[in-house]
Amino acid sequence: MIDEPFAHGSSIIHRIDPRFKAVFAGALSVATAVSYRFEALFFALGLSLLLVIAARLAMGLVIKKLMVVVGFLLLLWLVLPLTFEGEVFTRIGPVKITRPGLILSAQITLKSLSILMMFIALVTTASLVTLGHAMDRLGIPAKIVHLLLMSYRYIFVIEQEYRRLSRAAAVRGFTPGTNLHTYRTYAYLVGMIFVRAAERADQVYKAMRCRGFNGRFYCLAEFPAHRRNWIFAGLMTISLAVLVLLEFTNAAQVLT
Repeated sequence: MIDEPFAHGSSIIHRIDPRFKAVFAGALSVATAVSYRFEALFFALGLSLLLVIAARLAMGLVIKKLMVVVGFLLLLWLVLPLTFEGEVFTRIGPVKITRPGLILSAQITLKSLSILMMFIALVTTASLVTLGHAMDRLGIPAKIVHLLLMSYRYIFVIEQEYRRLSRAAAVRGFTPGTNLHTYRTYAYLVGMIFVRAAERADQVYKAMRCRGFNGRFYCLAEFPAHRRNWIFAGLMTISLAVLVLLEFTNAAQVLT
């Protein structure tokens, strides 16, 4: 099964209605993605960090998840300041480091870390099944919800099939290399995975039809209205407004 290390907890963020969390995760992420002013980006970073702390997530595990994008960000810091045209910030021998390249690298870094932490704090603190039911309640098209839930349920079956075929190839003496035999074997492997996946999908569909499936998943989860949900919505709305204000209004004018 797909690992969900943050889905279970007792923090206030875990107890918030997943519909509210999904909506504000999307809204805050979009607002952060279109922001360029550093006042707004640092506010987004601080907000995302505050949400992670409020969710009481293991910081070591959060950092491990962030490391997925850190390698890409380091590559940007190595490339953009050296290749982006504009005012020269400094020189290291014949190498020019431009100010616009540094600014763009910093903006991308702040955006990436902020958005990722927002999703970690607001989306991954609910199980994927709960998130699917929340999407259904929000009016997301049923086909998208079905695709999400069925993929979550059966993707590990495809992984098991891949491991079984890989073991079968290894037992028969297959050793990967850079030759035509290796490429042909991997092509057969991928093809067999698709064949087995199609067969399994047909079997699952027939089994569901036999059990009365009519194209709709009925959600048994209840999302009762609670005061904490509306307090959370109010705080997130204020945060979103501040983020937009910092981006589209001169911060100095606001303070004065």
